Amino acid sequence: MASTLKINGAPQEVDVDVDGKTEARFFSRTAANRLMSIFDGIGELQTRDGRPLVVDAGPGTDFHTLYHARVFQSDDKLEAALGRPDVHLGSPPAPFAAPGRMNADGISVFYGTNNQKAAIAEVRPTVGSQIAVTQFEIIRKLRLLDLAALSDVRVTGSLCDFGLAGRMETAVFLRLLSERIMRPAMPDDDPFECLATQAIADFLATEASVPIDGIIFPSGQAGGDSLYVVLFHKAARIEALNVPEGTEISASTGYWTEDGWVEDYEVVEKIAPVHREVHKNEQELESLDFTAIAEAMRLDPRKVDWREASLRIVPESMEVHRVKRAQFATDAFTVKRHRQEKRDSIDR
Repeated sequence: MASTLKINGAPQEVDVDVDGKTEARFFSRTAANRLMSIFDGIGELQTRDGRPLVVDAGPGTDFHTLYHARVFQSDDKLEAALGRPDVHLGSPPAPFAAPGRMNADGISVFYGTNNQKAAIAEVRPTVGSQIAVTQFEIIRKLRLLDLAALSDVRVTGSLCDFGLAGRMETAVFLRLLSERIMRPAMPDDDPFECLATQAIADFLATEASVPIDGIIFPSGQAGGDSLYVVLFHKAARIEALNVPEGTEISASTGYWTEDGWVEDYEVVEKIAPVHREVHKNEQELESLDFTAIAEAMRLDPRKVDWREASLRIVPESMEVHRVKRAQFATDAFTVKRHRQEKRDSIDR
């Protein structure tokens, strides 16, 4: 499958491999080489007002938390997510990863925002929906490409500089790229239009000379100072909750009273008694088949997630929002209507 992307004025065929890759898809080496020349040294570029194009996130920075929201129409699915938010509210498993503007089908990435309001707005919920919103800590240093800064890249040089024209073309390309990615997604957008931006995201995630873990740009749904963040597959792993083995987790969304249904969201963890587990282990120790255990431990490397965890869920931050009504901020324009007498061709 191919899509055409213009790089420095030259159309390039972006060949997308659909063989089940879970981190990135391959595309033509010619396009990759051109992208390499464009993004080479991007870590040193700045905007006109001196802002860097690549910003740090995580411990020790001002940007160390993210919010993620998911819409639920079923109480059963919501209860499962409340019980194990690290499994159900993070990036989806590869087989369930739907394609988006920055990821191909089957490539799992993490979409988040810098505040709760933006997280709810970005999922575009319908009235009556329930939304689970969770806060995540960024637990290791990540580098994010600021798309808003891309649109204001500063290019310097004299007219005698033979490389100035190429750098100016690169700046124009980066501005067009940022505008294309930051444009709000519409329901009737052609899915094939995403192939070019998906390929660029693959390149940034796997082949860019400057390590890039994701991108950040203003939220088109929330506005204001709200930011939208996409963490590439390599930086999208959620740290598992510390749940003791044998724990039974149950969640509920409310209860019935004489006056009707009362919404009340609660998660209960029932942990096995420690003394019983110790006694049981002592009894079964002699009967263990160590040969079978050794065989079971021979895991298929292709099925092992070798990524370092980047995000840690904050369980006490979880909230459920039920959408009661929708409000929109709009720009209103009056439609002018005119009626004119038709004239024949001679008069015209």
